[in-house]
Amino acid sequence: MIDTIISGDIQKILGKIDQTFFDGKKALVTGGAGFLGSYLCDTLVEANAYVDCLDNFSTGLKENIDHLFDNEKFRLIEEDACDFESNDGYDLLFHFASRASPEEYPLHPIDTLLANSLGTYKMLKLARRQGATFLFASSSEVYGDAQVVPTSESYWGNVNPVGIRSCYDEAKRVGEAFCMAFNRQHSVDARIIRIHNTYGPRLRADGVYARALSRFVMQALQDKDFTIYGDGSQTRSFCYVTDTILGVLAAVTCQDCSGQVFNIGNSKEISILELTRKIKELLNCRSKIKFLPLPEDDPKRRCPDISKAKEILRWEPTVKLADGLNKTIEWVRKSSL
Repeated sequence: MIDTIISGDIQKILGKIDQTFFDGKKALVTGGAGFLGSYLCDTLVEANAYVDCLDNFSTGLKENIDHLFDNEKFRLIEEDACDFESNDGYDLLFHFASRASPEEYPLHPIDTLLANSLGTYKMLKLARRQGATFLFASSSEVYGDAQVVPTSESYWGNVNPVGIRSCYDEAKRVGEAFCMAFNRQHSVDARIIRIHNTYGPRLRADGVYARALSRFVMQALQDKDFTIYGDGSQTRSFCYVTDTILGVLAAVTCQDCSGQVFNIGNSKEISILELTRKIKELLNCRSKIKFLPLPEDDPKRRCPDISKAKEILRWEPTVKLADGLNKTIEWVRKSSL
């Protein structure tokens, strides 16, 4: 399903990239039916690339990509990245397959580990055989509860290796290690992006798949209480989806960026409590705040240093939080209520 909000987002992305880079190239997007993966599939198809979307639908949704089913440049492969083999000649390989909601980690820790470890290994082997440029969607979670904020790519992290979040944190870290090992030993053109708290249309707000921002929007639209973990003083840096996708594409098209790591996120930090206030103000809702126990190892602050991406990729986010929230609210209202 694609609506005017998402199609407008895709057109804005296309207007800011060199579409000729993707013209005629063949791309594999793992997790292509997910939030970011589906935006990536839409953009690549519109840029005249041939796109294989690999997804086992553990968290992805067919409704995110069903409008592409009749497009000759698009193919859906319903399979797990850990099991996938192919002799197709890919030029670009985007590894986005992973569960990514903290509420899911206790429920599916092994699947989460495997997607980012074994799945990354399998995709890197494929990239090596076919000479493809490989982009690994890592995460700000590799920094854990960072002691240095804003956090640059040189920070080694403060992660609990046996904590409840370790199945995601440590899996992303080992995925990065695989990327660098293949880059150094086999000269695979692997690039790593550490994505920070992206939001926008298609971000799931239901059940254990819900992320904080989308959950707050849904709660506000239904006049339900905001559920905040802890006292709400913890911070995040929210980046609208079009900005994140532009960062993804800047990293994969960059010359001489093999083996490089980039933070992709918004450098403007906001507390969770302040975020709920902004959403409440925009919707003029009656929602109150319900405080819940803070989950184990939940990071206190999250704010990226994006100076490297600015300098090398010539990338930085441009969508203001209020504008992104209004678009997200409009999409959630149209699609979920």
